[in-house]
Amino acid sequence: MAAIRAMLAAETRAATAASYNVPDPCNHVQTKGDKVRFKITVVGAGNVGATLTQRLAERNYADIVLVDIVEGLPQGKALDLLQAGPILGHDSVVTGSNGYEETAASDVVLITSGVARKPGMSRDDLVMTNAKIVASVARQVAEHSPDAVIVVVSNPLDAMAQVAKAVSGFPRERVIGMAGVLDTARFRTFIAQELDASVVDVAAYVLGGHGDTMVPLTSLTTVAGVPVEQLISKERLDAIVQRARDGGAEIVGLLKTGSAYYAPSAAAAQMTDAILLDTHQVLPCAVYLEGEYGINGLYTGVPARLGAGGLLGVVEVALSDSDREALHRSASSVQQLVDIMDARREDIDASMPPLSAATTAG
Repeated sequence: MAAIRAMLAAETRAATAASYNVPDPCNHVQTKGDKVRFKITVVGAGNVGATLTQRLAERNYADIVLVDIVEGLPQGKALDLLQAGPILGHDSVVTGSNGYEETAASDVVLITSGVARKPGMSRDDLVMTNAKIVASVARQVAEHSPDAVIVVVSNPLDAMAQVAKAVSGFPRERVIGMAGVLDTARFRTFIAQELDASVVDVAAYVLGGHGDTMVPLTSLTTVAGVPVEQLISKERLDAIVQRARDGGAEIVGLLKTGSAYYAPSAAAAQMTDAILLDTHQVLPCAVYLEGEYGINGLYTGVPARLGAGGLLGVVEVALSDSDREALHRSASSVQQLVDIMDARREDIDASMPPLSAATTAG
């Protein structure tokens, strides 16, 4: 009977991994020593955090702790997700908590907490409020999970990643921002719609900051190997680029009382797959640059290779002069937010080190 149970469990794990196009997690768990499952913490039980927890639980390779300051909220959502396990065929243990003791020794911590955008509100408007929240979370993560990889999802994304790195004291390899995966997905979606093509056939990268200054690389975008600039007129392509830049704001305007969460949670889950399953996949992420692309000391979206331990390396692609200039303008916009936070550093975290020391973009 035990042998049959083991066989059935292996088949379930393999089927689950295959359905998400990721390797069978049991092929990777053996590298974890005596630890048989990964541990993930998701901070923030709002729409993004709860949906992200659901996606990760259904992967069936990790146990998850969902944290939120609202009493009962993470516990209730965690219990609901836990009870979905028998239906969907996963054994992921999902726990809700209002503190961080239960998060101890997490492999990956995803920070989704913060104030959501409202109609007419830019990401920049969120900077001070969310900086305080992210700083508080990063300090707790450093205390309870000092070896974790932090994935920042909170907005304004690039600036919040800067705060998380400074407060946690983690190296750049273990503090990464989720933005480019989402922005690229939006760009690919709109191109596929324009051409009535499959999104699978659209290859693209969106670099730069998460917001109005993002840089879709149209010259490197292809559809089934054909350059997109040969398939779509410049006028239409410019309109698609602008819609991708406004992708989050468009959803906020439609929802009225909320912001996107299905696509952001999918993007964060894809990054988590790459890190925990050590896939070495190249994904556009917000990374603390140390001279790459002529930028130093700032988080900016670039192609990054992810695997065990977080960032394995920055991939530098050849950019046109105009794309490079746009990327530097985007980094300068992040710098402006960093300067705002530096000027009010005491209001965010009294012990937070300076954020903008030796930063350059150009």
